[in-house]
Amino acid sequence: MGVPAFDAWVASRVLKSMPISALSNSVIGIDAAYYLEGTPKEPLLSALGGFPLGLESSLVRELHSLQSVGLRPHFIFNGLDDGNDDDPFGSSLASAKANATAFETYTGRMPIQAIELFRTSGAPTPTALTAFFKRLLHKHRVPFTVAPYSALAQLAYLEKHPNQFIDAIYGPSELFFYGVEKLITKFKLAYQPHEDPTEGVTKISPHFIPEHSEYEWIDRRTCLEELGRIPSDLFVTSLLLAGSKTLGPFPALKNFDKAYTIREVTNLVASYGRSVVNLCNQYPDDKQTPRSVFLDYLDQYKRALTGIRHHIVITMEGDIEALDRANAPHDLHDCVGQRLPEELNMYLSRGLIQPRVLNWLASGRILMLTPYDGGDSQVYQNLVRIQLEPLRKQALSLLADSVHRYWQRKEITTKYWFDTTYEAKFNIKDLLPSPKDSIASWNVKGNVLSDGQQMLNKDLPDLSLGSLCFAIRSLDDAEFAASTITPQPKDSRRLLETREEICANAVWRFLQLRGYVDQQHQLTVWGKVLNGMLSVMGYGLETERAALLAVELLRFDVLKADTMFPNYSGPPVHGTDIDRRNCMLVCRVACLGPLIHQPRGYSGPLSRHLLAYHSMISAIQASMRDLVEMILVTMFLDGNVERDRDDWMDIALTLPFFHEDSCALGVVALTYLDELFSRPEPTSEATREETKIRGPGWMKYGDFNLSLQSAFQVWDAVYSGIKLANVQGIEVKELKMWEEVDQWLHKRR
Repeated sequence: MGVPAFDAWVASRVLKSMPISALSNSVIGIDAAYYLEGTPKEPLLSALGGFPLGLESSLVRELHSLQSVGLRPHFIFNGLDDGNDDDPFGSSLASAKANATAFETYTGRMPIQAIELFRTSGAPTPTALTAFFKRLLHKHRVPFTVAPYSALAQLAYLEKHPNQFIDAIYGPSELFFYGVEKLITKFKLAYQPHEDPTEGVTKISPHFIPEHSEYEWIDRRTCLEELGRIPSDLFVTSLLLAGSKTLGPFPALKNFDKAYTIREVTNLVASYGRSVVNLCNQYPDDKQTPRSVFLDYLDQYKRALTGIRHHIVITMEGDIEALDRANAPHDLHDCVGQRLPEELNMYLSRGLIQPRVLNWLASGRILMLTPYDGGDSQVYQNLVRIQLEPLRKQALSLLADSVHRYWQRKEITTKYWFDTTYEAKFNIKDLLPSPKDSIASWNVKGNVLSDGQQMLNKDLPDLSLGSLCFAIRSLDDAEFAASTITPQPKDSRRLLETREEICANAVWRFLQLRGYVDQQHQLTVWGKVLNGMLSVMGYGLETERAALLAVELLRFDVLKADTMFPNYSGPPVHGTDIDRRNCMLVCRVACLGPLIHQPRGYSGPLSRHLLAYHSMISAIQASMRDLVEMILVTMFLDGNVERDRDDWMDIALTLPFFHEDSCALGVVALTYLDELFSRPEPTSEATREETKIRGPGWMKYGDFNLSLQSAFQVWDAVYSGIKLANVQGIEVKELKMWEEVDQWLHKRR
C-alpha cells in the first residue's frame, strides 16, 4: 500500500516522531487494511489457510496499549471495489506461485528458508483477514465502519468534516490524494522484554512502556518544502504518477535503468508544464512504449483523479454521497462504480454482511481468485466453475429480487484465474423469480422458539436459539416443525425483533434452500443425515460448521480418498496403497475440525496436499456464507425484520460460516498415522502410545494429543452420517470403503 517511491524518500528525509502520549484523548481514524499490513505476520498462515492462530493476542495487546494512553481508535474498512484494478488476478497468482516455491523448499528439507518464503508470499492479504479482524474489534468493543468504497476517502471525509469526527488519520501515503494535511504512518510501541526461564530466550511481555513509545508521522507542508517548495497540485500529480494501488506508474518510469525517486517524478511532471495531458501527448515514444500506451494511461489518470475528487462516502447522517457532489460528473459511476441502494450500504457499513456478493452485482463481474495452494487440480477447478455456480446465481438472484428493477437486468461475467481469457456470462433476469417466496413461510416468533428450546433443553441445555444445531434438532419433532409454518408479518407488531428470532429464521430458510428441510418444514433425508452428525459431534459454531460442510462435501462428491492432487507434496508416504488411501480419507475429514492450539503462530509439519483440500472446503464455505447473508439481507430489505437496532455484528457472528478453520487438524492426523507405518508394528498399543508421546515435539505450541482426539471425533461424526445416509436411501459411493477405513482406523487410534 502507499506510494513506494514516495515512502522510500519520506523515510530518509521528512519522517517525524512524537511521544505516543501526544495522542491522548484523541480519536484516531485508522485504515484497517493498512494497519493489518503492518502487523507481524504468521509465517505459515498461507500454508494452512483459515483464520490466524496467534495474531489476535498481539493485536489485542497493541489495541489495549493504545487505549491505555487515552487514544481512541476507530477503524475504517474498504467496502466495494472501485473497479480500477487492471490485473485483478495478479496478486493471488503471484502469492500462489510463491507458496509453491515455499512448499518445494520445505520438501527439500530447508525449513528455515521455507518459512521465510511463506512469510513473504503476500498471502493472506489484509482483505482476506477482514472478517477475522472485524470479529476481534467487535469482541473488544473497538468501533469500526465499512466504507461504501475506499476507506481512504471515508477517512478524509471524517477528518475534514466541520465537526471533525476524528482528530488524526493513520494510513498510507495515498491519503495525500484526498487533501489530508498530516498523516500518522506507524505506532512504535515499547514493551518490557524479559527472560523466559522455560525456553531461555528473551520474549516480549504484556507490560507496556508508554514513556518509551512514539508514533511516526508526515505532513504535506514539509514535503512541499523538501521537494523545492512545489505547489500542492504538482505534489498530488507526482504522487499519482509515481505509482500506487490507485493508479499504476507513468509508463516511461518502468524503463528507467534504476529505481526512480519521487523527486525525479516531480521534475518530469514540472518539465511538461505540470500537465499530465502534455506529458502523455508529448513524451517521446518508442517501440517499447508506443503513443497508444501513453494515451491509455491518460484515460486511466483522468478516471483515477475523478474518483478521488468525487469518491463515495457514507455521511454521519447515514446518507451515501459523493465528495464535492455539486461538481461531480454525471458519469461518475464509470470512475467509482455503480451505486447500490443506501439501505444496503448501511448494512455493509455495520458489518452485517460482507461486500462479496454486493461487489458482483455492482461491478457486473465475479472474479474467482487463485487459492493458496495454486488451484491446479481439475477437481478444484470443476468445483468452483461448475458445481458452485448455481449457489452464486442463487445468492445474486435473492439480492436482485429485493432491490430496484435496474439491477434485475444486470449482465454478470465470471472469470477464473486458471483461464483469464475465458468469460462465462449470464443475465440476472434469467434467474428470476428468485426462490425468495418459496422460503417466506419462516417467520417464527420468540414464543414458538422458546417452546422448541424447552423441548430440547433436557438433552441440549443452553443451546443457542439462532444456531444451526437448534434449527435442525428442533425440526426433528414433527409437531414443532408444523408450528413453524408462519405467514409473513403484515404489521410491525409481528416483525422479527430479537437476534435469536432473526438468526433462527435465516438459518431455517437457508436449510430449506439447500434441501435439508422441505416446504412443510420437515427434515428431508439430507436433513436427517445432518441431524445424525450433529448428535454425535455436539453443538457450537465450529462443530456445526464441520458437520454441515461434511454433508456438503458428500453431496458435491468430493468427500473421498481419490487422488485429487497428484502433483502436490504432502500426501501419506508410508504403508501399503490401502494404508495410504485410508490415511488420506481420515485426514481430509479431519481438515473440517479446529486445531487445539495456544494463541501463537503455528510451528509444525505442513502438507500442500491437505492445503489443497482445505481450499475446496473454503470455497464451499464461502458459497454457503454468501447464501446465508443474502437470505438475511432480503429479510431486512423486504421489511420482515425490525431495522431499528444496534446488534448488527452480533447477528453476523451468530450465523454459521463466519469463522474458518485451517487444514492443521488434518496435518496432525496425517503426521500421527503416517508415522505409525514407519514402525514395525503400527497397530500395537506400544507403538501408538510411543508415537503419541512424540507428538508434542512435532507441533510446538499446540496440544497434539487433544487435537488428535478431536480429529478422530470428527471422523466418528462424519462416519455416523455416512451410515445414516445409507439407511435413509441415499446412495453413498464406496460405502464399503468407508466401513473398511473405519475398521482400519479403530486399530490405530
